[in-house]
Amino acid sequence: MSETTPSRPSLVTFLHRKPAPAQPEPAAADVAAAEHATGEAAMTPADPPPTAGSDHEPTALDAPRNAPSFLRRSPATPSLRHTPRWQWAALAGLAMLLALQVVVADRARLAANADWRPLLGGLCGALRCTLPAWHQPDAFTMLQRDIRPLAGRQGVLQVQASFRNDARWAQAWPGLQLSLADADGRVIGRRTLQPGDYLGPAHDPQQRLEPGQSAQVSFLLREPSATTVAYTFEFR
Repeated sequence: MSETTPSRPSLVTFLHRKPAPAQPEPAAADVAAAEHATGEAAMTPADPPPTAGSDHEPTALDAPRNAPSFLRRSPATPSLRHTPRWQWAALAGLAMLLALQVVVADRARLAANADWRPLLGGLCGALRCTLPAWHQPDAFTMLQRDIRPLAGRQGVLQVQASFRNDARWAQAWPGLQLSLADADGRVIGRRTLQPGDYLGPAHDPQQRLEPGQSAQVSFLLREPSATTVAYTFEFR
């Protein structure tokens, strides 16, 4: 048996054959999806290194928006040197006014301090405010004292005393504490008399004893016991 040889296409047929259509290039989105699927990132050209003699060098201030927070440019803050002078003056005035109000409101306590008293005296003289009287009992000096039975009235003692204000400022009339003791030194009676008690109801509470001014008082006191032999005065 003889084999038949397949016929070859003629030259005319080969020349008339149409070329295969060109395949379209994949879109950029398809490339990115393919890279994400395969885990391979497209290589991008690196930034060219700075050339010698360049006037600009990359710093943290030139970091892009997506850079870490510590590389971003901080917002500009106003400088205290550019604050107008009138604002400083207004701030100082408000601070002084606040301090003045605090001092005036607390003047009753501060006036009891010998260091603050002169300042508050001048301040209240200008602002027409009042200060409580200076209170320093140990600055009163007893000049004379005398206690004796009142003639014709049994059990009644007549008390006379004179004292002087040796304080730096005027003081209100002091309280007088009178203690009576027997022959053994035991206290058998004690009473503190307020100015209204030894000066009478006509006494003005606003009356003051000026520095160096002397005063004399006289009043009656009922004797608690006939064994009284000693007495003492103290200022309160």
